[in-house]
Amino acid sequence: MPIKIPNLLPATKTLLEENIFVMTETRAITQDIRPLHILMLNLMPKKIETETQIARLLGNSPLQVDITLLQTATHKATHTSADHMLAFYKTFDEVKDRRFDGMIITGAPVEKLEFEEVEYWDELCEIMEWSKSHVTSTFHICWGAQAGLYYHYGINKYPLDKKMFGVFPHKADYKRSILLRGMDDVFYVPHSRHTTVRREDIEKVEKLRILASSDEAGVYIVGTERGRQIFVTGHSEYDPWTLKNEYERDKNEGLPIEIPKNYFPNDDDTKEPIVRWRSGANLLYSNWLNYFVYQTTPYDINEIQ
Repeated sequence: MPIKIPNLLPATKTLLEENIFVMTETRAITQDIRPLHILMLNLMPKKIETETQIARLLGNSPLQVDITLLQTATHKATHTSADHMLAFYKTFDEVKDRRFDGMIITGAPVEKLEFEEVEYWDELCEIMEWSKSHVTSTFHICWGAQAGLYYHYGINKYPLDKKMFGVFPHKADYKRSILLRGMDDVFYVPHSRHTTVRREDIEKVEKLRILASSDEAGVYIVGTERGRQIFVTGHSEYDPWTLKNEYERDKNEGLPIEIPKNYFPNDDDTKEPIVRWRSGANLLYSNWLNYFVYQTTPYDINEIQ
């Protein structure tokens, strides 16, 4: 799916070098096509890195994807330049009167805080409530998934004894899920988090279904009927080097961190990581776009309810 992004967005150069089909605004306006409008609330500190990762997975299809980048007004980015935020990001007040075919809420490095202690929690709750009536399908990632499960369904997160860190094997719990169509019997996903949600809490909620999980990493994907809300606890969007960078950062800061599991050959951090999650990541996002966004959303986007 060619992803329509601003002409000067830094991700454009990276994606073109990877042969990802990118369509800039200049070219997109020459096509008489109703694009899929995707809103991405980017809560990660390294905005440009996350933009590129998500855009990579939304690319390569005959349809247009028009991505709008959203930031919180109650928290200012400190790891990304103000010029970049001003040029490419909108606030909720600027988009709240619009409707979107899909929305992505990213993770955030605030998981050790109680939800109500997060600086922008009230604003995030307003956005998540708004998404129920203005977005066809919302895709929540990592802490974003925990926040969504807590806000919408009262499901708590729990601290882990040590960081869930590495690339873990997963399997489908609900084999008929079209979100998992084409997945291998065992597929790999990166995780990087200090907290978790519990299966027994989710299974008590009638509206939720666990779609996939890992024996070691726990619940991975939770969905509602028709996929209006999807909660993904891992980071299938990660680059090959993301876990390595996080590992070296924590090590340099003297934090207790183990070598990421199933990542370096023979757990030797001097060797290049083995990427074993890319195909599953592409399937996950293409299935979401195809089955829960494109085939579900009305042609007239204003009819989304």
